[in-house]
Amino acid sequence: MIDEIPWAWWAGQGFGLAALALCVLGFASRHDERLFLRLLLANVAFTLQFVLLNSWVAAGITALIVLRIQLVRRYKGSWPVMSAMLIATIAVALPGLGSLHALWPLAAGLIGTLAMFMFEGIAMRWLLAVAAFCWVMANVLAGSIGGTAAEMLILVTNLVTIARLMRARRSSAT
Repeated sequence: MIDEIPWAWWAGQGFGLAALALCVLGFASRHDERLFLRLLLANVAFTLQFVLLNSWVAAGITALIVLRIQLVRRYKGSWPVMSAMLIATIAVALPGLGSLHALWPLAAGLIGTLAMFMFEGIAMRWLLAVAAFCWVMANVLAGSIGGTAAEMLILVTNLVTIARLMRARRSSAT
């Protein structure tokens, strides 16, 4: 029975698990630069996962996220660069917009782009938590075990990190 499962499915699950490890390490960090670097590597793995699982809109948007992370590091706060990324995200999703499979990654891509370009710290992580929920749904629809687990753990890790940052902020205010 296991022999009947295609190699691409197994490889996709492996890339999802690799992304899981990288994302948890990233969101556990209180430093935005470490978060961005680990997310860059994780999104390369997520892109490969979605390609192998034939979830093309999610793969395209995830590939754009690799570019977005690089652009955010150089152009944080830039409305023109952010707008170009939002337009590119919509353009990648257009061919699949008739399907629920395209709506979740589209929402995740748009929310994540806004979060990373225009916010930092706690506010950025709250929006990234919403984007993570959208990615959970995209991974469920793609059939990714590793990706679903990764995004669920990202969501929880992100919420824990938000609590840590809020506690640190309260401690420094007193």
